[in-house]
Amino acid sequence: MTAKKDRGLAPEHAAEMWRRWKDGQFLREIGLAIGRDSGTIHWHIKQRGGIAPAARVRSERHLSLADREEISRGLVAGRSLRGIARELGRPVSTISREVQRNGGTQAYRAAAAEQCAWTRAARPKIWRLASNAPLREVVSQRLREDWAPQQIAGWLKREYENQPQMQVSHETIYRSLFVQAKSTLKKELLAQLRSKRQVRRTMTLKERKQGQIVGAVSIRERPPCVDDRAVPGHWEGDLIVGAKGSHIATLVERHSRYVMLAKLGGKDSQTVVDALIERVKKLPTNLMQTLTWDRGTEMAQHSRFTVATDVQVYFCDPRSPWQRGTNENTNGLLRYYLKRTDDLSVYTQEQLDEIARKLNTRPRETLGFEKPVERLAASVALIP
Repeated sequence: MTAKKDRGLAPEHAAEMWRRWKDGQFLREIGLAIGRDSGTIHWHIKQRGGIAPAARVRSERHLSLADREEISRGLVAGRSLRGIARELGRPVSTISREVQRNGGTQAYRAAAAEQCAWTRAARPKIWRLASNAPLREVVSQRLREDWAPQQIAGWLKREYENQPQMQVSHETIYRSLFVQAKSTLKKELLAQLRSKRQVRRTMTLKERKQGQIVGAVSIRERPPCVDDRAVPGHWEGDLIVGAKGSHIATLVERHSRYVMLAKLGGKDSQTVVDALIERVKKLPTNLMQTLTWDRGTEMAQHSRFTVATDVQVYFCDPRSPWQRGTNENTNGLLRYYLKRTDDLSVYTQEQLDEIARKLNTRPRETLGFEKPVERLAASVALIP
């Protein structure tokens, strides 16, 4: 019979494991540091969904490990319970109960008593989603509609402004999904999250090398009014890549975060610019004034785009995708629907429009939980 694997971790090793996990270290690195294999580390982290448990604290009025060591040494030396209590400045009844609940005068051990005390002190807190069925059902329904936990939390705060019992933080929603031991939301709802990850952890973004564009107008020459997002009509764009060399163009309005997608038959500049011209011409007059693009060669014919649409194109600095962060963030949201492993060429323009509609009708935290379509409608009303 195969022996059961010991997955226990000493408190100091568990603390070190979570510290290193928060720092972004790999499982193998963490395992080597605390002397355990990566499988054990993965098991512990997955049980908590990658979320470190809150640090436990002890009241000063409770016995400490040092107090228990003094009790143990006093018993070995043959001192009375009253004498030990006097030395520690504690009531004799406290010392008597401590000794009796941990094996008596002959079996008392400080380390074992300390561990038992922490175990008895545990007071599991019932999460709001576990005790509130109506709230749990609302949250589950919004997750099925592809809303992010931040969007759900913000929407609940607006929708149930005078009902605190129907509000919950996005962190509680994440923990209810990820922490296996306390899961209150169905596990299949994890598949509704954009990232698809089973655990939470620190992630770093890799920069991509960009091509050079002849005659490109630098983002540094872009009008200053674009930066504060107060004025509508300034857009950001890029391509997202799928399997088999397929691509889709994405356009995002900076003020409203309104999204448009364009089906592409290829990545060459002729095809991309033609598709963008067609999409831009469907917008209300003057709703697009500038377009900020990455350094991809698909916009080599940017001058033709400007002539056809009267929209000036500005290009980011090399290896600086953060300069069009709105579009980068939106592309991340789109990956929920348009995977890197998908052949994007099979999507019709109607299907892409439906995906864009889903994003445009979801509340956004950055908009105060307004929907992009609502903010865009207000923007159109302001344009003369």
